[in-house]
Amino acid sequence: MTNANTNSCTHHPLFHPAAHYASPDDVLNDQELTAPEKRVVLSSWASDMFAVESSPALREIPGMGRPVRLAEILAALRKLDGDDDDPPRGGGVPMRLRRPWAAAVAFGTRCSRQPS
Repeated sequence: MTNANTNSCTHHPLFHPAAHYASPDDVLNDQELTAPEKRVVLSSWASDMFAVESSPALREIPGMGRPVRLAEILAALRKLDGDDDDPPRGGGVPMRLRRPWAAAVAFGTRCSRQPS
């Protein structure tokens, strides 16, 4: 066995981020990390590996005292990219048509079988 020092205070924040940061904003505000290093930390936190099974919108990162919302992590990644806008809202027109023959009619082709 080696005599490796496992004291989290002596480790670089990139290797043990939960020991150094309490939130995604703390990662963003750290002046010692480069933008790519911040991206590594935030992306690892967003990973499905840390998803809370009963609440997939939460991430439970070992070493943190509380679950972190995925939305917080993704917002921090957007800020890192210089995009402070909220993500687009869901919804819109569904791409799948309910009646397959309707596509043929819409595009001016004849379908061999149409409903009666």
